[in-house]
Amino acid sequence: MMSASGSRPGRRYARVSRCVTFSASHRLHSKSLSDEKNLKLFGKCNNPNGHGHNYKVVVTVHGEIDPVTGMVVNLTDLKDYMEEAIMKPLDHKNLDQDVPYFADVVSTTENVAVYIWENLQKVLPVGVLYKVKVHETDKNIVVYKGELSALGD
Repeated sequence: MMSASGSRPGRRYARVSRCVTFSASHRLHSKSLSDEKNLKLFGKCNNPNGHGHNYKVVVTVHGEIDPVTGMVVNLTDLKDYMEEAIMKPLDHKNLDQDVPYFADVVSTTENVAVYIWENLQKVLPVGVLYKVKVHETDKNIVVYKGELSALGD
């Protein structure tokens, strides 16, 4: 029987977050726009030599707290998943040149969040990933939860 909250009696659900920080460079530039339009749109972030950030990523997973282990997910496992999906492909890289995903995708923080989400989905157990939060700077933060637009469907 389900309780009013939709969970089984006596079962608890929680969200668990873990952070990593990686350094990477990039250039905001769309191949679909002229050089003039890119410069106008992206300003100094369109510098032909690129620029860098120390990105902070907060990954949140969710699920039932296992009654035996007391965990939603083993944090050691989550650390390993994040190493594989975030640190190995992105840390100390030029996103536009070293990460094939960004060959035709503008390396905005929004798209970095989507990339991380998609990479984590490949390694995490199904249905566990809840949210990816990417801090490009202290003032620029993107949250992605895997949402797709209904447009174009």
